[in-house]
Amino acid sequence: MGDFVKISLVYSPGPRRVCEWVMELALGSTVAQAISACGVLKEFPELQAACLKTGIWGQKNGLTHVLNNLDRVEIYRGLQVDPKVARRERFNRQGVKTAGLFTRTRAGAKAGY
Repeated sequence: MGDFVKISLVYSPGPRRVCEWVMELALGSTVAQAISACGVLKEFPELQAACLKTGIWGQKNGLTHVLNNLDRVEIYRGLQVDPKVARRERFNRQGVKTAGLFTRTRAGAKAGY
């Protein structure tokens, strides 16, 4: 294996959809070289215009990061909704009785316990 690193590159264009490319690259290859080698930019042209955010195994890094063997390169997409706003809207929709810590209470228990 000496002169090559085996990596996988993953991108999720939408909910419940994940695209994965497994490839071998030359030793010393960077994240940017892996992205161009797999063809993700041709398949998803919207990524070219956006500033790519990438990571390896959930840890953020840049496009110039040198890859190691068995790395999992991840391309992140932007959030559609702010998580705080989504939680607030979900709470308002469900109501106080069916959301939060106190949804299940024991019979005869004091309120809040």
